[in-house]
Amino acid sequence: MADPREESEPLLSRTRGGSGRDFPEGVPSCHSVQVGPGAVARRDLCLDQAVVFIEDAIQYRSINHRVDARSLWLYRWYYSSMSQWFLSFTIFLILALAFIETPSSLTSTSDVRYRPAPWEPPCGLTEGVEALCLLVFAADVSVKSYLVGWAQFRKNPWLLAYLVVLLVSFVDWIVSLSLMCQEPVRVRRLLRPFFLMQNSSMMKKTLKCIRRSLPEMASVGLLLAIHLCLFTMFGMLLFPGEKDDRRDRERLTYFRNLPEALTSLLVLLTTANNPDVMIPAYSKNRLYAIFFIAFTLIGSLFLMNLLTAIIYNQFRGYLMKSLQTSLLRRRLGIRAAYKVLSSMTAEGEAHPEGVGVKPQDFLQVLQKVQLDSDHKQAITEKLHSRSGDLLSADEFQKLFDEFDKRVIKEPPPRPEYRSPFLQNAQFLFGHHYFDYLGNLMALGNLVTICVFLVLDADVLPEDRDDFVLGILNCVFILYYLLEMLLKVFALGLQGYLVSSSNVFDGLLTVVLLVLEISTLAVYRFPHPGWKPEMLGLLSLWDMTRLVNTLIAFRFLRIIPSVELMAVVASTILDLIKNMRAFGGILAVVYYVFAVIGIILFRGVIVAPGNSSLAPDNGSAPCGSFEQLEYWTNNFDDFAAALVTLWDVMVVNNWQVFLDAFRRYAGPWSKIYFVLWWLVSSVIWVNLFLALILENFLHKWDRRSHLQSLTGDLEPTSEVTVELLFRDVLEEPTEEELTEKLSHHPHLQLCR
Repeated sequence: MADPREESEPLLSRTRGGSGRDFPEGVPSCHSVQVGPGAVARRDLCLDQAVVFIEDAIQYRSINHRVDARSLWLYRWYYSSMSQWFLSFTIFLILALAFIETPSSLTSTSDVRYRPAPWEPPCGLTEGVEALCLLVFAADVSVKSYLVGWAQFRKNPWLLAYLVVLLVSFVDWIVSLSLMCQEPVRVRRLLRPFFLMQNSSMMKKTLKCIRRSLPEMASVGLLLAIHLCLFTMFGMLLFPGEKDDRRDRERLTYFRNLPEALTSLLVLLTTANNPDVMIPAYSKNRLYAIFFIAFTLIGSLFLMNLLTAIIYNQFRGYLMKSLQTSLLRRRLGIRAAYKVLSSMTAEGEAHPEGVGVKPQDFLQVLQKVQLDSDHKQAITEKLHSRSGDLLSADEFQKLFDEFDKRVIKEPPPRPEYRSPFLQNAQFLFGHHYFDYLGNLMALGNLVTICVFLVLDADVLPEDRDDFVLGILNCVFILYYLLEMLLKVFALGLQGYLVSSSNVFDGLLTVVLLVLEISTLAVYRFPHPGWKPEMLGLLSLWDMTRLVNTLIAFRFLRIIPSVELMAVVASTILDLIKNMRAFGGILAVVYYVFAVIGIILFRGVIVAPGNSSLAPDNGSAPCGSFEQLEYWTNNFDDFAAALVTLWDVMVVNNWQVFLDAFRRYAGPWSKIYFVLWWLVSSVIWVNLFLALILENFLHKWDRRSHLQSLTGDLEPTSEVTVELLFRDVLEEPTEEELTEKLSHHPHLQLCR
């Protein structure tokens, strides 16, 4: 079972707390609630502690934090929606400064041939915004250090690193102002992604998993290096070059020297230059193909896939461990709330421990908990359905099983009509077969658009006759409007708006109707030769394109109607929601490499004709950076650097970038791009693929098990991922919960 006290798990863990209790002399503790002065304050403290512990359980946070009255208020304020939103916005703001700071990305294009001079902010503008962000982070680390206790703060590497990064950033900020913002390198830019990482426990956990996977990945990487070096030696020996042999292009182009040979085969490992690298030798002798086929089979198809398999093996159980830790945190938070509430006693009771929790106390706590009203109502109804005066620990725990259910509101009742004709019409238009008819009409509309796109592919926009397509679009949009009105008639307005599919459908229908009315108002009704001059903001062709685009987008309504497609789509959406940590890691890597790229390669790509290194397109070799006109791929600003890194990560034609920056910046530039390829395409993409497989296979395999899991659930509930995998998770034992509560660094309970 994963230890929730590790740094990579919850932010406020036991290792972060102080060593002393939060109840110094004169401060009441919960178990000391008695009749007399201060009893109300002590009771309120117990209730507030229970509220915070339950909120920790809801959010899967650690309970190991200060629990005195002042700290509880600060803790709830820190984790309030407004505070967390403000902190997230501050992180976003300081990261976004890279687009505005020198070199600014505020230009319409990054093409070095056409890019105008960008607007550069005056010295002190972005620095002032950055100073405000750093002050917010300083307040953040101060609050965290207080809540966990100074003794544990000094033992926490993440919080210590947080403090060091802030100090370095402040010093570098002062240096910038003292040099009037003309310093060549801003170190704090490289440190900014740390603020994103330290604020996400899931990103810390992901980094830890990556760190644990590195030894296994290194072993396969070593095999890849040996494979690459051996075949490089074989290639240098096979293609030695011969004098006066005009057909010996293999040696001259790809194996001219050892660095070029290594680069050529490294690119071949990604299949980006296949079969280009093989053709010169293959045209000379067909047996040379064996060399390249063997290299690709061993390297690309065997070793690279073996790397994926090893990473997947390391990540097997990653989701289960995460859910296991989350389950332990939830159980521990609920048990702590139970212990606190059960320690409260009415007047005259001397031994409150173990007698249970009074329902009225629980309801009072529940009203203070930050929880949506639907879940509160479900828990309250479950409480009222039981018998007995006091809640036992098991009953208290079962009340919070409602957290694992997403409450689905009952659809409002349909309108009632007295007329038999209207009743039959309501049944007809409220039936799911009517949805099938709508899907068929949407498909027909899409087919007509595709037909006209094919027929008019070679016709200029000003020569097109949009009469037939305009008439068809009018007919289909009128049907969409009629379909929406009939559904509102059958289901009622509230019943229609309950379904997200109907909302999506209706919104696009209204937008299409507005566009069609605007088109008819400006360009009149369609007629043969309907191609008037441009009137207003958009031409007739632009209006038609916009309408057709929305019609194609509206066709997505068909997804919920196809069962298998709906399951796959919902699985993908759930995977996207659960992979924010991996997306954050990728954003951090992109940010750091983009900043380094700007430092190393800013201004090295020059427009053709401005340098002997940048020949005109006509004189450039075929397939080169200049001939392909890759002038937008550079590191002259942050936005351009991000796009360039993306193009290299995809590894399509990335040998063009290697060659261009070797010529413009020097041979050492290959180290930067190879490192980026290793981090992004080899490590991160394979980790991402492994996590997708882990999530998808578990959810797909257990899809058939969903019915048995939900057999005893209320029809108004929807199963979450935690409940879906609950049967394979291990419930924490009573002894484990008791032991962890007994070692809480700040909570006093009767033993």
